[in-house]
Amino acid sequence: MTARILDGNWASEQVKEGLRDRIRVLGTHGITVGLATVLVGDDAPSARYVAMKHADCEELGITSYDHRLDAGVTMEELLAKIDELNGDHRVHSYLIQLPLPSHLDQEAVLAAVAPVKDVDGLHPVNLGLLALGEPRVIACTPAGIVELLRLHGLDLTGKHVVIVGRGITIGRPLALLLTLNRPGLNAAVTVVHSRVASLASYTQGADVIIAAAGSPGIITTEMVRPGTVVVGAGTTFEGRKLLSDVDAKVAEVAGWMTPRLGGVGPMTRAMLLANAVSAAEATLGQG
Repeated sequence: MTARILDGNWASEQVKEGLRDRIRVLGTHGITVGLATVLVGDDAPSARYVAMKHADCEELGITSYDHRLDAGVTMEELLAKIDELNGDHRVHSYLIQLPLPSHLDQEAVLAAVAPVKDVDGLHPVNLGLLALGEPRVIACTPAGIVELLRLHGLDLTGKHVVIVGRGITIGRPLALLLTLNRPGLNAAVTVVHSRVASLASYTQGADVIIAAAGSPGIITTEMVRPGTVVVGAGTTFEGRKLLSDVDAKVAEVAGWMTPRLGGVGPMTRAMLLANAVSAAEATLGQG
């Protein structure tokens, strides 16, 4: 068996095409979508990712604002920048690129972002609304995974999904999202992580495995039963090379699988753009 490819590049283009129509409608109301990024320090993978986000914005006609702060920035200085963006009417949404330098309080930083401008969906209010089953802004990677599966015709209703990873950016919000009582979702979800003994005892019974541990090759062939849908959402950089949480040989047994490149990544960026457009749409009729 050779797995069918979950093509994130193709799926992201489908999302972008729908966004182009929505952006045109906003333009008829005199609204240009504005998205800002804040990058602290010079972490190379983060800088590359931010650059890709700005390129995506340019492609769709979204105005992007690139804010760079020194790695030694104080909490006071960073919070002042956040306060500035909260009050900037040109900016409908923005993100603080993670990870932050260790001297900064990440939770306090995320909490300072105005919930309506939280394009990453990581503000406590937005995570809380998701937990209540009334999501407003959904974290980009979880939303991207769901849309990737949907566009490939994969319905998760009643399926057993095992998520390997419990992080705030993917694992936890994804588990909440997949259990929502909505068409295509309604999954039975098990969340495990790298410190759980015998991960295989969980994954071998899964219909869908989503690896989001940030541990290269943590999902191996013996952990996957034939025909399983396998999504590699966790990544690690080795120099400039991007490593997946899923060993490449898993493609020999999986039914569907994301590629090392062009899987979840493009969908994360596409859903970030979707969140930015939604934030702009929410301002219609204001002022």
